Amino acid sequence: MKPKTKGITAAVVGTALGAGGLAFVAMPASADDKPALPQVSAEDLVQSVVKAKPGAFDGTLKVSNDLGLPAVGNALPGASALNIDSAHIFSDGAGKSRLAVTQGASQETVVHDGTTVWDYSSKTNTATKVTIPAEVAKQKGAGSEKTADPIAASTELLAKVRESSTVSVDGTATVADRPAYELVLTPKPTERTLLREIRVAVDSQTRMPLRLSVLSNGTSTPALEVAFSEIEFTQQPADLFTFTPPKGAKVEEKTPTIDQKDKDLAEQAKQDTKFVGDGWDTVVTGKVPADALNAAPKAQGDRKGAPADPKALLERFAKKVNGTWGSGYLVTTKVGTAVLTDDGRFAAGAVPEQVLYEALGQK
Repeated sequence: MKPKTKGITAAVVGTALGAGGLAFVAMPASADDKPALPQVSAEDLVQSVVKAKPGAFDGTLKVSNDLGLPAVGNALPGASALNIDSAHIFSDGAGKSRLAVTQGASQETVVHDGTTVWDYSSKTNTATKVTIPAEVAKQKGAGSEKTADPIAASTELLAKVRESSTVSVDGTATVADRPAYELVLTPKPTERTLLREIRVAVDSQTRMPLRLSVLSNGTSTPALEVAFSEIEFTQQPADLFTFTPPKGAKVEEKTPTIDQKDKDLAEQAKQDTKFVGDGWDTVVTGKVPADALNAAPKAQGDRKGAPADPKALLERFAKKVNGTWGSGYLVTTKVGTAVLTDDGRFAAGAVPEQVLYEALGQK
């Protein structure tokens, strides 16, 4: 499989369909100043972003989007993450991080010190401590620091879709009071995609992405945008990366383990997942667990945000479709589409629905 294959599907469509890993993907851009910077070629700029090591920093992000998601509130996994008011990220530049996410009057804090991850919710006054197994902690990117780091979305995207893109430098901008280059990736004419272009504002000094904007066809404003409103590149106090639960908080401790059943399920999912096409019009196909659509929702009682019946959600918010590939439900956003068939297959991509049907029809 070519490395570029997963780029658009993972970094864009996943977000549009409710994947919480890209929760921090939007801040409306204010009018930019256009700082005078030395000229740089598009290829040199891309290479410098991919290789960049910006070091320690703390930054603030705001979140908004115009994805055209169904009005399901918190019913879809990850949907509420797209409505956060702000997020503050601290990084020591070596794998430790602290993330504070504000939604209304509540705040969620995630602290990663390299071997332990704390996740605390002020709304419920509960904290979960997860001890990362030693063999996992040694792996690059283990734990949650990549989840708390919007930079990864930009750098991975640049590395994997540039082969199928026309890449250019479109002047300069000021983002979070820092001068930046505007790097633009446009799909080549052969690409069948809903996306018009992806813009990345690259810090002129550290080469760290400061803003990532996704624009879809037929719109003049970004459907999705990641941007820092404030950022400082400076060493962070060590105590930021430790966590002590507040008095009275309920604490749960976990040590992740992977048994043979989990390994078998993961291996089966890997075998069932395929990528059709490459570049911007990549479609990911696969299967969901046989009982997933028929799973009864847990008793909700008075608890808000309890899991909803997945079949009922599809009936309410998705479009019933059929073709030579079978029948199922279509979910459409401005940056991607997905089909879930009645027999448990799925296809998703930043593509028109017809491209999904073609992928489902392949043996």
